[in-house]
Amino acid sequence: MIEPDKRKAAYLLSEGGMGTREIARRLGLSRNSVREIIRQRGEILAATAREKTRIDPELLRRLHEECGGWKQRIYEKLLEEEGVKVTYSTLTRILRKLGIGRERKVRCDRVADVPGAEMQHDTTVYTVELGGKPRKVIASLLYLRYSKRRYLRFYTSFNRFKMKCFLHEALIYWGHAAPVCIIDNTNLARLRGTGKDAVIVPEMERFAKQYGFQFVCHEKGHANRKAGEERSFWTVETNFLPGRRFRDIEDLGEQGFQWATDRMYQRPLAKSRLIPAAAFEHERAYLKELSPHLPAPYVVHERGTDQYGYAAFGSNFYWVPGTGRDQVRVLEYSDRLKIYRRGELLVEYALVGQGVTNHCFSPEGFPKPQREPKNRKHPTAQEEKRLRAMGEAVGAYLDFALKPKGNERHRFLRELFRLALQMTPALYLKTLERALKYRIATIETLRRIAVMYLSEEVETLPSVEVDESLKERDAYVEGCLTDLPDLSSYDDILEASDG
Repeated sequence: MIEPDKRKAAYLLSEGGMGTREIARRLGLSRNSVREIIRQRGEILAATAREKTRIDPELLRRLHEECGGWKQRIYEKLLEEEGVKVTYSTLTRILRKLGIGRERKVRCDRVADVPGAEMQHDTTVYTVELGGKPRKVIASLLYLRYSKRRYLRFYTSFNRFKMKCFLHEALIYWGHAAPVCIIDNTNLARLRGTGKDAVIVPEMERFAKQYGFQFVCHEKGHANRKAGEERSFWTVETNFLPGRRFRDIEDLGEQGFQWATDRMYQRPLAKSRLIPAAAFEHERAYLKELSPHLPAPYVVHERGTDQYGYAAFGSNFYWVPGTGRDQVRVLEYSDRLKIYRRGELLVEYALVGQGVTNHCFSPEGFPKPQREPKNRKHPTAQEEKRLRAMGEAVGAYLDFALKPKGNERHRFLRELFRLALQMTPALYLKTLERALKYRIATIETLRRIAVMYLSEEVETLPSVEVDESLKERDAYVEGCLTDLPDLSSYDDILEASDG
């Protein structure tokens, strides 16, 4: 292909009076090419392919609808019913050209980075080692498009309430909000529809109104509409998570918060060398300023007070001040609980970390309740740990016997531990070895096995030394002076059984 500049030069030289041979020699072209360029006046004429086969577009659209979009069937119907002779490759090319059967890829608009225009929110899932064990965690991230400021938190589960808590926490921390929050089409804030036709959940719409913004879903297939958010997740995966260790989900959350709000906030970004802290100072004037006294989101739970004065919540028990057993309302916030009775705030508790269950809590400054809930669970982790420490035989038996779950498991473990306290270690190990051999998992049978071993080892009963001074004790003397008991009733029973 001859470059446009060279074609233009050849035409201009020809217009200046230079011959075809000389133009060809100077520009390194053939004389035929120079003649063609002059004929085309130096322009590149668009090549037009000749369409040998013409098919009515309306016919193709009708057949496409009748055949459910299957091109092979359209091809057969054209040949057999319509008498149109066409090759299959030509048919598919015509269908593509007419846009039948496939969505045209529409270009998305390029949105400029305008100060204070929008923020973006999304979540993603990572597999992270917590305490040496891999666990799936959900990262929630809020991103300001112009200043590139981030706010990051991690959760083991994520729902609509936690989304509201996260956004409240992030926006109050920033002290400002953008008028638009871009989300994807699977977000918890979307009720139905996609893109501009998406309908936001009324609850989330009311929530956003308090902070002066609205949720907007990007068009389907245009995830790059929130490319800054997606890039932020990539940065989390490649910069934050590698080389760091986390004890638990709380430690992961604290490190992620420090990384996003301090380290990345002061760090120059990519080629632009933009520093989010400096950019946010400029963007602050364009954002909506928020009051620090905006109420935090909460969920109301109705609870009863048991006979010991506790209200159950989240696998734990919280003491309710007072002497009655009234119904109370437990307000769950992101980090605390508030217990109300008939509109009066009774007590407030800090939410405990994950993994804390079956605990009783009472507020500071109040006397500790004397009794605990009757339905409180009593775990047997300590009993199992002490039993396994006795030897491999005990551990092997526990692996076999502890198949039941729930109450049956805990009851069996307690009885097994109580049995260990009633025997010598050697006898206990022999008993469990035999029980494992014959697949026995009942306490009564274990007792009989232990008795059998005792009877085999002990042929005669050991003699017992009796203190002769026993008869001189006051209790013995007093007992000697009492009347003998009347055992005649037992004789009647024995006679009746013999008869």
